Amino acid sequence: MADFEPVCNVSEVPPGTGKVLDLDGVEIALFNVEGVFHALENACASGGSIGEGQLRGHVVSCPLDGETYDVRDGISPISDAIFVRHFEVRVSQRGEVLVRLEPTENEDEAP
Repeated sequence: MADFEPVCNVSEVPPGTGKVLDLDGVEIALFNVEGVFHALENACASGGSIGEGQLRGHVVSCPLDGETYDVRDGISPISDAIFVRHFEVRVSQRGEVLVRLEPTENEDEAP
């Protein structure tokens, strides 16, 4: 099992926003939804940067093609056949956001 790695401080991603980060060569999109952090692979099928998309509630839109993804699991609200990798996120007592690069369990069950 991979360890959680620090990616930034909580204060660097205000509620309602996202941020693109590189973690060991993997580009991730980190989102803060009302104080809860979520991480997705930053790669829409169109080539758009999900982390630069508009976040509305738990749904982010790719700025290139408008495809939408639920930041809680990486699955499109339109079709569960459209998804990106989702990563576990924790926040340390010191306010560090930590991400685990192994895919979440539900990804193995994705179509």
